Amino acid sequence: VYERNGLIMKDGFVKVAAATPSIRVADTAHNAAAIMDMMAKAAVERAKILALPELCITGYTCGDLFLQKALLEDAIAALERIAEYSRGLDMLIFAGLPVEADGGLYNCAAAVYDGRLLGLVPKANLPNYGEFYEKRWFVPGGPKVREIVFGEFGSVPFGTDLLFRHAGLPELCLAAEICEDLWVPGPPSVRHAMAGATVIVNLSASNEVVTKD
Repeated sequence: VYERNGLIMKDGFVKVAAATPSIRVADTAHNAAAIMDMMAKAAVERAKILALPELCITGYTCGDLFLQKALLEDAIAALERIAEYSRGLDMLIFAGLPVEADGGLYNCAAAVYDGRLLGLVPKANLPNYGEFYEKRWFVPGGPKVREIVFGEFGSVPFGTDLLFRHAGLPELCLAAEICEDLWVPGPPSVRHAMAGATVIVNLSASNEVVTKD
């Protein structure tokens, strides 16, 4: 549950923004700066929810660099910078990064609000066809929510079945899923909606190949 006094609804609507920062593959410092620039622009537009792309803190196409400890640690440091920048913005931000937990590597959405990491939502369905081969690096997330220790954030909720409800506006309840999760026959978002989610955020990214642009 998250809350600030400044969040208002107009005719039952809250402004939501989706942004694509200009990133560099594996350059987490540059990517964090680009993300914070998007956050500042969204704040000027008075957005209260900001959706950023899948793995935007590292880049989606890092390949075997995802297995490098240095990149994973840099990603945590970048998220800590992003969280610190979020203080006072009155905006719930979803950003993507790789997360190492319990011996596995997960493709996650991080929910950040007012300096805090509210939770980490792992991707449940990993594409492994065509130009996609996520199962080389990642393992699928499951619905069971548990606590993991994550950098300076300490103990953080981790699992696909996380809902983020605004304490002052209980009708505003968010859930997150990641890219391929949307395309499977039984997407997590259906389960989330049945559990009370009123807004679904989907973080998505892709390889760039000939003709895709």
